[in-house]
Amino acid sequence: MEKPSVNPLETEAIPRLIARYSIPTALTLMVNYLYNIVDQIFVGQGVGITGMAATNIAFPLAILVNAVSLMLGDGCAANISLSLGRKQQEEADKTLSHTVTLLITCGVLAAVITGLFAPWIVRAFGATDTAYDQSLAYMRTIAWGIPFQLLSPAMTAIIRADGRPTYAMKCMVTGAVINLVLDPIFIFPLHMGVVGAGIATVAGQVVSGILFLRYLPRFQTVHVRKAALRPERARALHILALGIPSMLTQLLTALVQIVMNNLMTKWGAFTAYGSDIALSVYGMMMKVYQICHSMFVGVSSATQPINGYNFGAKRYDRVRETYRMAAAIALAISVLWFVIFQVFPRQIGSLFVNNDPVYLDCAAHCFRLYMLAFFVYGLHMTTASFFQSIGKPSKSLLLPLARQGIFLIPLALLLSAWLGLDGALLAAPVADALSFLLSVGLALSEFRSWRKDGRLPPRGQKA
Repeated sequence: MEKPSVNPLETEAIPRLIARYSIPTALTLMVNYLYNIVDQIFVGQGVGITGMAATNIAFPLAILVNAVSLMLGDGCAANISLSLGRKQQEEADKTLSHTVTLLITCGVLAAVITGLFAPWIVRAFGATDTAYDQSLAYMRTIAWGIPFQLLSPAMTAIIRADGRPTYAMKCMVTGAVINLVLDPIFIFPLHMGVVGAGIATVAGQVVSGILFLRYLPRFQTVHVRKAALRPERARALHILALGIPSMLTQLLTALVQIVMNNLMTKWGAFTAYGSDIALSVYGMMMKVYQICHSMFVGVSSATQPINGYNFGAKRYDRVRETYRMAAAIALAISVLWFVIFQVFPRQIGSLFVNNDPVYLDCAAHCFRLYMLAFFVYGLHMTTASFFQSIGKPSKSLLLPLARQGIFLIPLALLLSAWLGLDGALLAAPVADALSFLLSVGLALSEFRSWRKDGRLPPRGQKA
């Protein structure tokens, strides 16, 4: 008689599992964000500060697309991990199938809406008069790639839950290389400006999206069922319930970007930097920030299949151990990037514009203020992912809502009215510190409740 197979999520050492899942995921996201950074660098060198401001205006759109993608992908992945932990294979298969339908439908709708309302969108996102035409041209160009862009984060999360994070990384790297090769060709010898940068981005996204679609018949732990492709309200809501925290995080990030774009335009005009430089520097800073942000996402996302499976299998000791280790790693990454942002802001800025001392002065000023409390940044993401993976979306929702919707945006509006540009920038470190304290409180409360109901042994006793 054959022994039942044992899932490594339940038996393998936690540090090894986190490394296996987090490194490919972080690299995949870094490559994804490189699309925007590469565009910004080549546009900065080939078009100038106005072109950089134009690509910055489109950045919230990329975040919004990722919001929908992560809502569907993380919601699907979390449900798959919980179902597999409970030995519910059919439910896991139906969840995957239904998500495929939702991804294709949302991608097409988002592309159509962006194309139709592009003039209104660029104004709402903070375009200055001088950058309006280039912002509109870039926005209309990248709209064509939205269906394929939407596939990438979602399929990355689902493939990670299937135990193949390296495949997702290869898909993203391929697209990034195509973008990297085409960008300088379109911008410099062909003189296509921001439109050329947009075409290069779309080409990379299309290739990555096709590679992701080719994985659908190759899933190891789940399978696409044709009968389950038809939309069902109950199953869609179940996917969305666990994916909403991921979506809300991205939506609030986009809202922060839009608010800050407008504050940079408004209050930058009252400084020696001017509106266009303040706007382009903030956009550059956020794109660099996305690189370190991808490390936190890598760590927190890596814990989702580990926590989801073990929570479903009632291995609560492994869930707690995973959270503790992920929190320690996230805080170590936070400290590392805090040092980089404080010590090397001019060097970072010079990668984009190296012949404008006013631009570099603005870059140094913005980095040092905005990232003043970055050494505690990572914990709120790890904690939100923890609650999402154990099926508690309300607590997972609270953290991004608090950091960005309750703390950061109101503080930016209030402090900028008092301190101008500096006030808008100082809102971020205050929000980071408050989010850290909230995360610690929620995690301690959750584990304390586990001890009370017997899922964990009393403090001081081994499981």
